[in-house]
Amino acid sequence: MSNPSPKKPTFIEQAEAIILENLANDQFGVSELAEATHMSRSNLLRKIKKQTQLSASQFIRQVRLKEAMNLLKEDASTVSEISYQVGFGSTSYFIKCFREQYGYSPGEVGKSDVQVEIEQVKPNYLKLYKLPLIAVTSVILLVISFLIFSKNDKVHQLEIEKSIAVLPFKNESSDSTNLYFVNGLMESALNNLQKIEDLRVISRTSVEKYRKTEKGIPEIAEELDVNYLVEGSGQRIGDQVLLNIQLIEASSDTPIWLEQYNREVVDIFALQNDVAKKIADAIAAVVTPAELEQIEKKPTDNLLAYDYYLQALDPYYSRTNEGLEKAISLFEKAIEQDPEFALAYANIAISYYLLEMSQLEKQYTEKINSFADKALLYDSKSAESLVAKAFYYIQTKEYKLALPHLNKALEYNPNSSLAVQMLAEFYSHMVPNTNKYLEYALKGVQLNVASDSFTQSYTYLQLSNALVSSGFADEALKYINKSLDYNAENYFAPHLKAFILFAKDGNIERTRNLLIEEWNKDTTRLDILQDIGKLYYIEENYDSAYFYFKKFVETREAKGLDIYLQENVKIALVYKKMGLDTKAEKLFNDFSEYCKNDQSIYRSVNLVWKYAYEGKINEAIEQLRIFSETENYLYWFLLIEDEPLIKPLKSHPDFEAIMQKIKDRFWENQTKLKKSLEKDELI
Repeated sequence: MSNPSPKKPTFIEQAEAIILENLANDQFGVSELAEATHMSRSNLLRKIKKQTQLSASQFIRQVRLKEAMNLLKEDASTVSEISYQVGFGSTSYFIKCFREQYGYSPGEVGKSDVQVEIEQVKPNYLKLYKLPLIAVTSVILLVISFLIFSKNDKVHQLEIEKSIAVLPFKNESSDSTNLYFVNGLMESALNNLQKIEDLRVISRTSVEKYRKTEKGIPEIAEELDVNYLVEGSGQRIGDQVLLNIQLIEASSDTPIWLEQYNREVVDIFALQNDVAKKIADAIAAVVTPAELEQIEKKPTDNLLAYDYYLQALDPYYSRTNEGLEKAISLFEKAIEQDPEFALAYANIAISYYLLEMSQLEKQYTEKINSFADKALLYDSKSAESLVAKAFYYIQTKEYKLALPHLNKALEYNPNSSLAVQMLAEFYSHMVPNTNKYLEYALKGVQLNVASDSFTQSYTYLQLSNALVSSGFADEALKYINKSLDYNAENYFAPHLKAFILFAKDGNIERTRNLLIEEWNKDTTRLDILQDIGKLYYIEENYDSAYFYFKKFVETREAKGLDIYLQENVKIALVYKKMGLDTKAEKLFNDFSEYCKNDQSIYRSVNLVWKYAYEGKINEAIEQLRIFSETENYLYWFLLIEDEPLIKPLKSHPDFEAIMQKIKDRFWENQTKLKKSLEKDELI
């Protein structure tokens, strides 16, 4: 009789083993666990929550604490040594977490009056909710009674999503100059709630449109797709802060918590922290010790510095050049008052990045780096500090160095719309990954609900692009139409819509005509210009392709731009067909240099074009074979077999099988992705 096969470890057991392998690494968090388990961060969070009722960070912490208990029982090391062995960077924080988990300090382990029981990784409901035994018994009796009297009726307990929006606070003061201070109270409430992983918190840009609205709570909640709203009004009178705040359950339009505060300005941070904690308590949101530590962290001890910081927020969020420059000046004044004000340093770095984000010539790179480093020096666990440093690496095109900073930023602030937006951009073209691009584009839509028309239009544009890149043409068309509904003047939406329609039916003539129509509206559009040329190139209409490519190349050279270098090989072929061999050679050499420096997942397919241009069919086929093993590539690469450069490869006996593998791999991935997104109710 054969031995039974060993039992396959469960997902939770596998995750626990991975955490134990990285136990001493205090930087091993949710993002690192997601990567190690080959899951998206959002799927990891949902799976852990479903199986343990814990947030991912709680789960990691409890695994660490469980191992700490084992080590303490061995009595071989000091509490301080063990705290570092299990990945706690601070002994005092370790002791605090240990006491919360086990009810006594680690120093008491082994003493005769303490009964030690190593807990499994599961929620401690008695400790979490602090229910007296009699209350638990009453609940059990009520449930039994209900089941008896309801006979065979099925009971469905629906869990209300903990989604919340903080509406702009009203300034009750007759002094309009106090508005920035009241806005600051709203901003701090929003920021503190955003740090709680168990909540979905709508972004600031989404709620700003309701500052002077006449709409009622149910209507606003429906537009924002949230179950709870926070309303507030306040004023500052001398050194006193008056704040009225309430949490409203949207379905019943009923306040479930409200409070009036009358505090001195010096108590402003305690007030802000109290608001966040009481709102979380009112909707039974799980707040981990790490999140509580983040919420209770004072941004500065200097009230004048904080006042300058609050004054800077409105111009900072305007995102206009004038607003950003004004914000920088005010943040600098805050730093003059407190040279260790991390948030001010971070926001200056972010402002400088945004000022020249679309500029070819960069003049603020070192300033971005310097201010970001200062922000990290004074607060390495701030989402803003981490995003600031990520922007520096994006500015210098060191994309792989930017990624861990963006992931960590999202770990410390799971509702950071800026971090989510940048991760979508990152996986769109910096380090292409269609699955992750779509994941963060969908997340961005969840956080930026009902924003101003401009923001909402571009949010839907990005989602539409992510959808068509992953092969969801019908869904992409739906969202590009929404993008145009919000802003008919959206610069990029008609361009993208033309290609979405092409993805649906392959009508190249209509696509080209739509692009020509858009280009005639603005003949400086180089993005459209090269696409028109490319469509003529695909049809082997080289005269027309040359007409548009020539305009594109001459403008690109005149302006000293380094854009669309990956298209140079196609342009070179068109120039060669027109008898312009010298110019064709230069374009091809530039493309060859581009291939040498290309570290993206598309390097192999770029080499396919290079070798095809050179007539090296076997080498091109080998690179195509390498590309066929790639994951998460753009839908558009399924269409390369129709290009003139690729046609000579069709005579190779392996070509058809390799192309079929590329197509099959893409659609298999798309099917899995669709099931995952439908399961998570993202599409």
